[in-house]
Amino acid sequence: MSHEILLTQLLYGSAGLLFFLLGAWSFISHEPLWRKLIALNIMGAGVFHVLVAVVYRGLDTPPDPVPHALVLTGIVVAVSATALALAFGRRLDREEPEQTSDVQGVDDREDGTHA
Repeated sequence: MSHEILLTQLLYGSAGLLFFLLGAWSFISHEPLWRKLIALNIMGAGVFHVLVAVVYRGLDTPPDPVPHALVLTGIVVAVSATALALAFGRRLDREEPEQTSDVQGVDDREDGTHA
């Protein structure tokens, strides 16, 4: 292998590792669910980046289609899962204020009684 291929693999692999670590840090440090969802997507992008870096063979040889097909399938699944998670999160945000008002003891009526 030439040094150019190794350098390219090292750069792509390092960027993927950086994406993954940034997403993991963001997932751990942030509380809102939508930020955790974005962090998971960043981690997934890092994994895809590393997989593409591992199978890179250079410009002269044809690429192996199986890992690239796996990455494309993973991207489609990640987008679909993100849309589903956003829909669930929206439903939770819509229903959550009704449930937490009784649990936390917030006065719902003007006379101070609970609903």
